[in-house]
Parts: sequence; structure tokens; C-alpha cells
Amino acid sequence: DHRDLHSFPTRRSSDLVLGKNMSWSEFKSQYLIRFWKPLPAVIAAGILSTYYFGLTGTFWAVTGEFTRWGGHVMQWFGAHPEEWGYFKIIGLEGTPLTRIDGVMIIGMFGGCIMAALWANNVKLRHPQHKVRILQAVLGGIIAGFGARLAMGCNLAAFFTGIPQFSLHAWFFAVATAIGSYFGAKLSLMPLFRIPVKLQKVSKASPITQDKQRAKRRFRLGMVIFFAMIAWSLIILFDSPKLGFAMLGGIGFGILIERAQICFTSAFRDLWITGRTHMAKAIIIGMAVSAVGIFSYVQLGAAPKIMWAGPNAVIGGLLFGFGIVLAGGCETGWMYRAVEGQIHFWWVGLGNVIGSTILAYYWDDFSAVLATDYDKINLLDTFGPVGGLAITYLLLGLSFILLLWWEKHFFRKRAQQAQALSTQINKEIA
Repeated sequence: DHRDLHSFPTRRSSDLVLGKNMSWSEFKSQYLIRFWKPLPAVIAAGILSTYYFGLTGTFWAVTGEFTRWGGHVMQWFGAHPEEWGYFKIIGLEGTPLTRIDGVMIIGMFGGCIMAALWANNVKLRHPQHKVRILQAVLGGIIAGFGARLAMGCNLAAFFTGIPQFSLHAWFFAVATAIGSYFGAKLSLMPLFRIPVKLQKVSKASPITQDKQRAKRRFRLGMVIFFAMIAWSLIILFDSPKLGFAMLGGIGFGILIERAQICFTSAFRDLWITGRTHMAKAIIIGMAVSAVGIFSYVQLGAAPKIMWAGPNAVIGGLLFGFGIVLAGGCETGWMYRAVEGQIHFWWVGLGNVIGSTILAYYWDDFSAVLATDYDKINLLDTFGPVGGLAITYLLLGLSFILLLWWEKHFFRKRAQQAQALSTQINKEIA
């Protein structure tokens, strides 16, 4: 699989199918095994989320369904969460196999699994220390609680919420950035620094790969791919929306795993490393998605608008803090969990627990924090053209702010390095 394909004097018949300049092995290596660049993948996710909205009538979102899973677990223990106010809003009818969000998430997990198998990127990896499990569960609970308080996570209240022209998504985005800053500061404290054990070796260990196992896993990934597509098509004939939801989920899963799309890194890297590549890609992805959503809205589709109240701000702060503490957001923990990183199994469990706790207490503070506030649609407030223009203006300003922050961060770091160098030279002199 990794040999120099140009050394072969002739091409196989499969080469003609893929074109004169690319064989199946080259295509497999470049697009199914190697990681993808984040920018085109995030743009593709933005385009796919637009069509997903047009075909299913809802946005790409996951934590609402995770909350329903928590509700079903409560039902198994004799509780009646269907009577809680929160589930009267998001619904608890049916099962994951009969709900659009449920089928989509099944598709996402399937897409993540097949993509990880294609690249032989599956290996059980245990947390390095018990404190990591504490971080995963606690951070997951805080993030899950915050996401559902804001009526959405990094998807419904950010990546797909902003292109839906909902003001609450902007409140959530800004608050998430602030929350992630404090989460980054906490995660760098000595309590969460795992001691590094150095081991003396005589020579470097060669990087090896079991080629036969990689081939078996690739084939298994292809089997899952075709099985999931067949399942989607079967569903499609009975319920088009559910079928399209699963197909969309498969696409989302492949994209986030192959490009390692993680919103946590987009926020956390701003404060720790100054890197803005993922954040800029996300902004561009939302810009591409916004014009598509706008087109669907003009054709009569109703955007998903949520309350622009304190719930969006408080939820964003908690969510931003929680995802950095846990080390992963909703999309991040999903693909990392199927890759075998056990840490993120705990993050996922924490997400479900946190969102279920929010649902239980929702009736106690929903009026004060959320339901007494307006659902503000920028297209209604500023008119169709004005709302679209405001959205692009804010996205443009966000992009410019990222560019400024990146320059500021590295300029400050260079100044600190220069000051340290000067001090050392003085001490030596």
C-alpha cells in the first residue's frame, strides 16, 4: 500500500476509472488514509450542513439527541422525563432509530468508524493518569450542561446556529471564547500537569506498521461504508428525511475524523499556542453555509431561532470552560472515542450526564434565563438583505480579530524571548 507506485511500468484497469493521473492506490493513500486539510473539510461541512437543513428541515446538531438518550435512561429507572418542561420543548417521542437527530448521529458514528479503519487509526489508548478521567467527566458534565442551557453546542449554537441568523448563536460564540480562555488557564495549572517519565534507551525505535492488519481494517471500513449506505437507502425509500439524515451523518462523520475537526482546539489554541488556523477555517465554513441557508429561507424554509437571553451567555461560558477542561467538544469526542481513545468515552458520558441534569432543573430557571426573552432572527430584525449583510460583517470582523490576535500573540512571545535572552546575557556578563 505504501510502495512507490510510479515504479510500476503499466497501469491496471482500475486506473482508467479514476483518471489518467491517479490510480486506486494513489487515491486510497491520498484521500482515505492521509489526514485531510482542515480548511476544505470545514468548508465541505458547511456546505453539507446547508443541504442537510434543506433536506431534513433541521440543523446539524448532536447534544439535543444526547439529552434524549439521558431521558431514556431515566425512563428505564422509572422516572418520567417526558413530563419535564425541557423535553416538552425538544421532544422525547420515539427512539434514536425514528428521530432525525438520532439517525444522523448513528450515521456520524458509522462515518467516524469507517474513516478511522481506512487509515488504520484505531487503537485502544488509556488515560495516562486518573486526573485525566476526572477532567474528562467533570469537563464533559459542565460542557453538556452549558450546551443545553444555551439550546445548542458548538454546532447548533455556533457552527450551524450563526448561519441560521439566530442572535443567540453570537452571544454563545463570544461567551464560549471567554469560557475557553479560563478553561485553558485552569488546564495549565500544576494540578492537571501529568509528570513525564523519562526512560533511557540505546537507540530510537523504528516506526512500524502491521501491513496485513492495516489491509484488514481498510476492508472492514469499506464493508461498514457500503453497509451504512445500503441502510440509508433502505430508510430513504420509507422515510426520505430519515434517509437523508443518515447519509448526512455519514458525511459529517467522515469529515470530522479525516480532518480531525475539533472546535475545542479552535478555541483553546487561541490562548495557548496562538494558532488560529482551525478558527479561521470555521469562520470561512460558516460564511459559505450562511448564503446557502439564506437561499433556503427565501424559498420558505424556517430557520431555527433560539432565545437570545442570559442562557446563551451563561451556557457559552460553561461550554467553553468545559470543553477545554475535558479536552474535547461534541464532534471531537465522537471521532476520538471510536479511534479508541478511552479518555473521550468518559467525556461523552459526562456530556450525557450534564445535559440530563440541565433538563431536570430547566423548569426552575427557564423563565428567568431563557423563555422570557425574545427569539431574535437577524433576517426579521434587519430585513433579508440587512440580516445577511450583518452576519457577513460580523464574520468578517471575527476573521480580522483573529488575524490581529495571531500577530499580537507571536509578537508578545518574541518580545518575551528577547527579554529572557537579554537577561541571560547580562547574568553571563
